[in-house]
Amino acid sequence: MSAQPGFAIWMTGIPASGKTSITRELVRKLAAKKVHAVALESDEMRTILTPEPTYGPEERDRFYKTLALIGAMLTRSGVNVVFDATAHKRAYRDYARSLIPRFIEAYVRCPVEVSMKRDPKGIYRRAAAGKTASVPGLQTPYEPPLRPEAVLDGQAPPEAGAEALLKKLQQVLYL
Repeated sequence: MSAQPGFAIWMTGIPASGKTSITRELVRKLAAKKVHAVALESDEMRTILTPEPTYGPEERDRFYKTLALIGAMLTRSGVNVVFDATAHKRAYRDYARSLIPRFIEAYVRCPVEVSMKRDPKGIYRRAAAGKTASVPGLQTPYEPPLRPEAVLDGQAPPEAGAEALLKKLQQVLYL
């Protein structure tokens, strides 16, 4: 076990806001500084935790609780974690914060219209076609953080968001 617990950053924002792009760039920049971080990306984790997702409220509650517990276990073992997950309810992110002492909540702010144009996974197209009824920020409320440690511009290049998070990590002495 590492002498010091790892840190966790929860990247939150509506779907297609830029969370994944910033997460990838951040993990790359951390690696260049010889700081290992594991990205817990929600779609990837769903293939393990909920292989046939319904995105119903109970399933989401269970999924985000389990994701937070996995992140807490990793950070206790000295592993740094970047959660790449919408977590549309504040309670999900607050639960993770309650488990992880070295925690940063990063809000990727992006207008829904911009996210809808990006739509790399077809989430908004499926919603428009009536094939889903639970897209956070569109059909299901998205609760933005009240006091995030970082607010990132989802329309800026991902490098800008990653750099802002590196500065935050240094500011709070996690790096």
